[in-house]
Amino acid sequence: MSADDEFELDAGSDACGYTDYAAGDAPDEYPKTGEGATGVEREIWDALYEVEDPEMPVSVVDLGLIYGIEVADGRALIEMTLTYTGCPARDMLTNDVRCAAMTAPGVDDAEVRLRYSPEWNVNMVTARGREKLRDFGLSV
Repeated sequence: MSADDEFELDAGSDACGYTDYAAGDAPDEYPKTGEGATGVEREIWDALYEVEDPEMPVSVVDLGLIYGIEVADGRALIEMTLTYTGCPARDMLTNDVRCAAMTAPGVDDAEVRLRYSPEWNVNMVTARGREKLRDFGLSV
């Protein structure tokens, strides 16, 4: 898929009208999926696959929103972004991610840090995420 491809919202979709589903350059290391993670970090990635965007049935991992996970001394730090910097579900999503991380054995506390660089774009969505977005009614 090229950066010139267009992504359109199906007229019948309830997807977030704020999110720009435009193509862009995805840095080589994105999307991060937890591939190769082990131990507690693997458990956190697995838990985050269960956290869905509140407006569409796609996990935050498959949307490409998770930028990194660090675990040390029972504390998890999750860096993530949003599909839209002014996302009205920001607090809900960050709380859901924090709570999911804390379900992993050995995690006593978790912090979620939002970052907006690199800027999210639809090319950061995993293949599974694209399939779910298409099933939801988005042309990606």
